[in-house]
Amino acid sequence: MNGDKAAAPFGGLTAEMTITEAFAALESAFVEAGITTPGFDARVLLEDATGLSQTALRAGGAGKLGGRAVERLAQTTARRIAREPVTRILGSRGFWTLDLKVTPDVLDPRADTETVVEAVIACFGGRRNEPLRILDLGTGSGALLCALLGEFPAATGLGVDISKAACAVATENLKANGLDARGSIRHGDWMQGIDEKIDGRFDVIVSNPPYIETGTLADLEPEVRCFDPHLALDGGPDGLVAYRRIAAGLADIVAPENGMVFVEIGYRQAASVAGILTAAGVDPVRIKQDLGGNDRVVFGPFMSKSGALG
Repeated sequence: MNGDKAAAPFGGLTAEMTITEAFAALESAFVEAGITTPGFDARVLLEDATGLSQTALRAGGAGKLGGRAVERLAQTTARRIAREPVTRILGSRGFWTLDLKVTPDVLDPRADTETVVEAVIACFGGRRNEPLRILDLGTGSGALLCALLGEFPAATGLGVDISKAACAVATENLKANGLDARGSIRHGDWMQGIDEKIDGRFDVIVSNPPYIETGTLADLEPEVRCFDPHLALDGGPDGLVAYRRIAAGLADIVAPENGMVFVEIGYRQAASVAGILTAAGVDPVRIKQDLGGNDRVVFGPFMSKSGALG
């Protein structure tokens, strides 16, 4: 949540500027603000303001920016200079193959989280047309649930989140992507509220839980610290509180045959989370890295205490 005052409109653009000149002005302003992707952000905000595609922007670089685009950019650029993420300014995020609504009530889904989707597909790709049951714990925007329902057309799924506002956003995203007939969202605190008699057990359990250590929240980049809900970031003193909660309830919700658990982690948490899941009955535990080479997903099949799956 951003507690700063509203950003003043950015005044570095005029209607008579060419698109090429406007791009250069925006990029320069973003560099000065310490933004790490100045060119990309300048292009996206220009596309939004002008209604032109990337190709059209490049082809029409000598054209005038125009008054309407200047008015729009005056606001959006100021917000970006104040370090509000572009996805929050525009209210949407591309995730996997989908376009998702993003509000201040949900975590902004990152590309790294797509590693969870990749891991599930690698394990269940041969079962795409089976009626799998998918559970997304701490669903937020519904990103993981939506992506997986899109990849597994016969699957049904449930997303659970402690935030009622996040549940509303996830419900909208399911509907907007035509997945609401197979997916639903429920308000709840992790496994609380899941009823085996009603919901059955789940073949695929995924989660991108809060995993930032409480004491390091203040050190996060402004885009995260000021705009992502702390409820979705704060993993407790050691960053592992949510993993323990999830692990403690697995025995009651994992399908008895071939059920698997997939959790996103911070890049230094693989050994700790693997230990938590192993102790709960996940065996063997595997680790998948993201495109940056960082440990990103801990996953594996759930084994009962007797040694049988489920």
